[in-house]
Amino acid sequence: MLATPAFKDPAIAARFDAFADTDRTSLLTIRKLIFDTADHTPGVGPLQEALKWGQPAYLTPQTKSGSTIRLGCPQSGGVALYTHCRTSLISDFHALFPQDFCYEGNRAVHVSTQAPLPLGRLGLLIANALTYHLR
Repeated sequence: MLATPAFKDPAIAARFDAFADTDRTSLLTIRKLIFDTADHTPGVGPLQEALKWGQPAYLTPQTKSGSTIRLGCPQSGGVALYTHCRTSLISDFHALFPQDFCYEGNRAVHVSTQAPLPLGRLGLLIANALTYHLR
């Protein structure tokens, strides 16, 4: 599996390998979007990629600018971006795009893998999560 950037932790690479092919492709695309967004968003700094609750997670430990983003596959199918449920990230995103996604309460956005990923809109959610504590 080719991942950009390359995995530093074999446990995280193994977790991605365990996803179904269609889900893995979408999740790797979103992973790349997270790193690209971090690189181009002032104040974020370097990301730490880790496993939290068995899911790939992205943190801003150096700057503490953001709230953790996790990636996973909900039981309903597709892929999901999870944020901390005690933030306003998902509710704010839901207010902007009420019909564009399926929402799991205040903790996740579900994305279908049957259509092209809406990278522009997901990039907005990611940028807001990575800068959540700068507001």
